Amino acid sequence: MEKNLRKQIDIIASGAEDILLREELESLVEKSVAENKPLKVKLGLDPTAPDIHLGHTVVLNKLRQFQNLGHKAILIIGDYTARIGDPSGRSNLRPKLSDDEIENNAKTYTEQAFKILVPEKTEIVKNSEWLGKLKFEDILSLTSRFTVARMLEREDFKNRYKNESPIAIMEFLYPIMQAYDSVAIKADIELGGTDQRFNLLMGRELQKEFGQKQQIAITMPILVGTDGVEKMSKSLGNYIGVYEPANEIFGKVMSIPDDVLIDYFRLLTTIEQKKIEEIESDIKEDRLNPSLAKRMLAKTIIKNLYNETEAFKAEENFDLIFKKKKVPEKIDKYIINAGILKDKKISIVKLLNDSGLSSSNSEARRLITQGGVKIDNKKINDINLEIDLIDLDNKVIQKGKRFFKKIVIEN
Repeated sequence: MEKNLRKQIDIIASGAEDILLREELESLVEKSVAENKPLKVKLGLDPTAPDIHLGHTVVLNKLRQFQNLGHKAILIIGDYTARIGDPSGRSNLRPKLSDDEIENNAKTYTEQAFKILVPEKTEIVKNSEWLGKLKFEDILSLTSRFTVARMLEREDFKNRYKNESPIAIMEFLYPIMQAYDSVAIKADIELGGTDQRFNLLMGRELQKEFGQKQQIAITMPILVGTDGVEKMSKSLGNYIGVYEPANEIFGKVMSIPDDVLIDYFRLLTTIEQKKIEEIESDIKEDRLNPSLAKRMLAKTIIKNLYNETEAFKAEENFDLIFKKKKVPEKIDKYIINAGILKDKKISIVKLLNDSGLSSSNSEARRLITQGGVKIDNKKINDINLEIDLIDLDNKVIQKGKRFFKKIVIEN
């Protein structure tokens, strides 16, 4: 375990939005170092969707830092709490997921989390192991420890109550269930986003009720998306997926606004704070071009998610497209079976949709209207264009600057 107490505190605090309470954290880490006893650091993830993006990895990176310092990382897959769904920031009740959906999501969450965490240093547990065993009298005992007034201190509940929007009693159970997770594993520290502050504090309160030492709550900032404005979200299209190809990740990182660059370094990498401060200073003093810093960031992220070789290949691919204006050597093929197209023609809109370069007819038409579609480097402007299949064989269709498909016609 890392012996330098000051260094541990600096690493733990790096990038954190808030530490509740810092004095307690320092005492806890000092005791851990003195006794050479790892701390139990908890992170809960509800498998409410099949995949995660870099916004989710902010807390995973912090958990990885704790692993690097020699502490015990406990990843709680909230298969039981997912039945309710975290109401944080919600204006209505979440749709109910089936048991199969939760189980499938839990599997992919674990796989993707291990792109950040060290598997052999991670304890994975499902909270159904203890929540599923509670009797109704146990739940009554838990709920008796909190008041409705305490629940309405939570911002989203407060706003919904003020706006006369419905709040299901079941939703009040969510923060209590998450708090019980901390009791069940006797957590020393719990990590979460800033929207989890209420839940993390509930964990402290419930631990006190059970006579346990209260956990330290560490909240991490919410990552802004690639647009530099909104929270990273798949629905907004400003996300970088953990499972996306390295080339795609590199291109997206290079597209982020300069003013969020340092936040990305702090929240998505384990680079030491001192080095990040040097990068920030060098950019401000014009000693470092932001585009070079973005390259460094992109390669660091890809190295963490894949490996160093993939990081350098992604940079080469980026240069090939943007500097040399060439088509990448390796691009996916889109095979068209000519036999199923009776007129031996295909519309440009259908071609974009079927090849996966667009997700709808309206998006395809928008891309064409904005000049974002090319075939063999020739811009397509006509949204009603019909193309003979014979003229498409072995040609490359391009969307924007980074997306390519090689068309192969089979009879």
